Amino acid sequence: MSLKEKLRHCELTIGSWLMLGDISAVEILKHAGFEWLVIDLEHTDIDFTRAKHLISAIQANGMQALVRVSKNEEVVIKRILDFGADGIIVPMVCSKADAEQAVSLATYPPKGTRGVGLFRAQQYGLNFKEYQKWVDEELVIIAQIEHINAANNIKDIISVEGIDGAIIGPYDMSASMGVPGEYDREDVQSAITSVFDACKTMNKSVGFHVVETDPSVLLKRISQGCNLLAYSIDYFFMRDKAMECMQQVKAGIK
Repeated sequence: MSLKEKLRHCELTIGSWLMLGDISAVEILKHAGFEWLVIDLEHTDIDFTRAKHLISAIQANGMQALVRVSKNEEVVIKRILDFGADGIIVPMVCSKADAEQAVSLATYPPKGTRGVGLFRAQQYGLNFKEYQKWVDEELVIIAQIEHINAANNIKDIISVEGIDGAIIGPYDMSASMGVPGEYDREDVQSAITSVFDACKTMNKSVGFHVVETDPSVLLKRISQGCNLLAYSIDYFFMRDKAMECMQQVKAGIK
């Protein structure tokens, strides 16, 4: 079952997040059992060339490749999709107009305004018609909900045709409320819960970027009804395990 179909039926799907931009991380996370990986263009030094290589590597390893684009903007979305990405996560979608813009930039006329280019996604010009059909049927567009304005407008955002679901960015959500990083506060959690509730009511997939590597945190989000889970970050897995092992070594030396 494709990611698009799982999202359509609100079925559980778990992926992870690439920030190091190394193909070895793709292969390691594939063996861990993830279904998809997100390439982060917003907060990393990953450039377009590296993104294209990572998309190829992710797909070659039997996973689907999503890209968190740097902004809701024509050129970055067009280029990433022409590279052959399976979908995009669009940051800072705060209104219905933002969601409509994301869908328009990702889809061809008459539905959208995406310019036509012939590159990897279209098999270098060999299968443009087939790719057009694929875009209509399988392209994944996720709205990242990471501002209090987005939480307040969530029903309008997820009502936009072409938006497959919403994923919450907890750090920016808390920052938009004046308390960066304090996403366990009651008021921030209330905003997050309002997004969960709206998605459930409207039968739309809802997700969360669980940055912690602790599995219990991920399981808690699943129990809350999240079905689209981005589990931690490539270097968080490495960092946390390295720190845990070295702490044990230092304790043993003492």
